[in-house]
Amino acid sequence: MNSPTLAIVDDDQDFSAFLMHFAERRGFAARRFHSVADATPWLASNDTDLTMLDMALPDGSGLDVIDRIPSSRHAQIVFVSGTDNADDIRRAVATHASEFIGKPLRRDTLERLFDQTQQRVQHRLQLLRRQCDPLIGESACMLRVKEDIMRVAPTRLGVLISGETGTGKELVARAIHAQSGRSGRLISVNCGAVAPELLASQLFGHERGAFTGAVQRHAGFFEQASGGTLFLDEIGEMPQALQVYLLRVLETGHIVRVGGSEEIPVNVRVIAATHQLDGAGTGYLREDLYYRLARYPIQLPPLRARGADIERLTHAFIAELNHETGIDKSLDRACLDRLLRHPWPGNVRELHAAVERAYIRSGSRLVDVVPLAAVGHGGDDDGVRFHVGMTFEEIEDEMLQLTLAHHRGDKTATARSLGVSVRTVHNHLARRRDDG
Repeated sequence: MNSPTLAIVDDDQDFSAFLMHFAERRGFAARRFHSVADATPWLASNDTDLTMLDMALPDGSGLDVIDRIPSSRHAQIVFVSGTDNADDIRRAVATHASEFIGKPLRRDTLERLFDQTQQRVQHRLQLLRRQCDPLIGESACMLRVKEDIMRVAPTRLGVLISGETGTGKELVARAIHAQSGRSGRLISVNCGAVAPELLASQLFGHERGAFTGAVQRHAGFFEQASGGTLFLDEIGEMPQALQVYLLRVLETGHIVRVGGSEEIPVNVRVIAATHQLDGAGTGYLREDLYYRLARYPIQLPPLRARGADIERLTHAFIAELNHETGIDKSLDRACLDRLLRHPWPGNVRELHAAVERAYIRSGSRLVDVVPLAAVGHGGDDDGVRFHVGMTFEEIEDEMLQLTLAHHRGDKTATARSLGVSVRTVHNHLARRRDDG
């Protein structure tokens, strides 16, 4: 997603090949299609920054393509055609395409189109970074999450955020609320942290005398979040009976306090989150409530799938600690390979804890971050995580990489520790680069 996306729909093989080559040299991720039937399924379900359509295609026209794809998914559509039919040209410019360009296509015109597209993509990325702060991440999967946030935030749709523990679901909820324009508060409730018998009172409030200890009327979180957003974390931990009542509240827009009978209107947007969702009917979340909550589902990727975001997050956590302590420390880059290879079962939360521990323990200006799981296996650098199903090649590679990190990249020392020749180490690394 960092690269602009281009779709080419043209039956001229030479021309589309030229555009593909030109686009890829400019850093675009390009796809080409040669017919209406070939292009429309992909264009209907994928976003593009620039789509270049020919008018005449073997099984129809570019107008047929544009009629069958959602305009919201395509930032700019341009007709590029050799037709001189005035009626076709009028029909083309009457669509939501931005312009009609005749063939042969001038190089300066092509340069202008690509420059404009790249500038627009950079502007969008800067906007995402600024508006989705503090969601740190530039990986393709995190940029998709940020785009989802920007799309759904201004709407009234409920959102269901799913993802492993520690992936940052509450940060996503906060970003959605911040960009929603809603004037009320954001209130966060962890449904698994409140005793089941108290959760109804906490969410919906209670009347005086509703139960022992209810000495006065209490406004619940729904009322407190009026005009704002209520974030229900670990929604799957909510008792089934309470899920039924929550469904009714979402459908009617009214609550009834515990011990009361008056229906009270509430203007609240509900965002829910769970780490244990595989779909509706999981046994944790009622199917009817799932479909009500998941009007716009957002799936958060695990940290191990975010590549270079691990380094970005590590630098950010160290900078945060530098600000708190007044000390200027930096990441020891020798530990980067170890961090990139660790599976991070605790995700961002685990990485944050590992950085804090390494920062405190560091006796120099360099912070050597060691995953806590590795620490628990007998030493700062000695932890090796194997699991059933790994191949011998994967086990060898894991051992080599950790030993190499332990010796700070010294291949001779690594070979000595493993009892192999330096040439074996070099050959293994070369093979790994070729495979990658």
